Amino acid sequence: MKTLGLFFWAAAAAGAAVDFAKDVQPILEQNCTGCHGGIRQLGGIRLDGANGMARARPEAVLASVESGSMPPGERLTPAELTALRTWVLAGARWPESIVIGTGGAGAGGADNLALVRRIRARIGDPGPASAMKPFSTVIPGTDVSYQMVPIPGGEFQMGGSGKGESPVHPVRVEPFWMSAHEVTWDEYRLFMFAKQSGETTRDDRIDGVSRPTRPYVEMSFGMGINGFPAISMTQHAANKYAEWLSAKTGQYYRLPTEAEWEYACRAGSTAKYPWGDDESKVSEYAWYADNAEGKYQKVAAKKPNAWGLYDMLGNVMEWTLDQYRPYPAPQPWAKSTDPYPHAVRGGSWADGAEKCTCSARVQSDASWKQQDPQLPKSIWYHTDAQWLGFRLVRPLRVASAEEMYAAWNNGVERDR
Repeated sequence: MKTLGLFFWAAAAAGAAVDFAKDVQPILEQNCTGCHGGIRQLGGIRLDGANGMARARPEAVLASVESGSMPPGERLTPAELTALRTWVLAGARWPESIVIGTGGAGAGGADNLALVRRIRARIGDPGPASAMKPFSTVIPGTDVSYQMVPIPGGEFQMGGSGKGESPVHPVRVEPFWMSAHEVTWDEYRLFMFAKQSGETTRDDRIDGVSRPTRPYVEMSFGMGINGFPAISMTQHAANKYAEWLSAKTGQYYRLPTEAEWEYACRAGSTAKYPWGDDESKVSEYAWYADNAEGKYQKVAAKKPNAWGLYDMLGNVMEWTLDQYRPYPAPQPWAKSTDPYPHAVRGGSWADGAEKCTCSARVQSDASWKQQDPQLPKSIWYHTDAQWLGFRLVRPLRVASAEEMYAAWNNGVERDR
């Protein structure tokens, strides 16, 4: 008994050096509260406050983490496990004033508004529309860069004659920049594997952003990594990448709205395609069923549209910010009330020319993750959507923190 008493005395002494807000709160936010917090309470367990943790029993939570059964798909780092173990053995003291957010790597869920406000404080003003030019940015701490193309504001007729494309209706969009091509694995894997690769940002604006769990399969499915489009992410994952990139660069990024996407794709055209109605030219601008050889291809290998955007049609379909709704949809975008469906645009390497048009729309579906082995299904991956990717926009007008929060946490899944 004396030995046991000395053990707990030593643990308590060590626990004095563990600061809950600094050392324990980030672990719970990044790994636990997406599934056991304010939005989701899987198994009836809630770990975002002192009362919920007490009911769940801290020693039981620690045992689940030590055994590797939680969080799903990923183990804590040795340093994180030591901090959590020390805190629990020291009595699991939780300041009554703290109720933590619901985001985090391995958890999903919405990052808290306080975090978004810290990111917003770092975002710079792009300047006037008259100064909009193409630009390239190197992701800090890496040698990976991406290119953005200016898109002038204006009004256009949105829609077409296909399913879900009518009525054609006028829409006005404000100026923005758009990714010159789809986000590549070179870019996305920096976010996807940030924790596993040992990224140490020491910046809570970045560290607090939700990150994906480790995937169960190789997510390019053998189709290629360097220079190829990233695929099979959920809309939530694309939103979190936009938030992470904004925190890293000090530039505000988000998914395009449906209206922004179609306006940019058309590049002033009122026809079926950006170049007109001549279907024989699709192969000059797009990778699609007739020329893609059954897989996606490297980005920017075909002709761009008139505004300098590559692969708007074909290669991989692209997420937009909007919930899929009948036209005319709310403007500036249709905010989500359900995880599905969201609007996906552009057609893919698996589609015929009739689906690779400026106005064609696709509804996202839960079946896109049918083969995902995670239970509950991952909020990060669509394992059955190997033709699905995204690109980002940078609006000329910098949004408020509340607007950023709405965009980056749009469509967060809830148990149903």
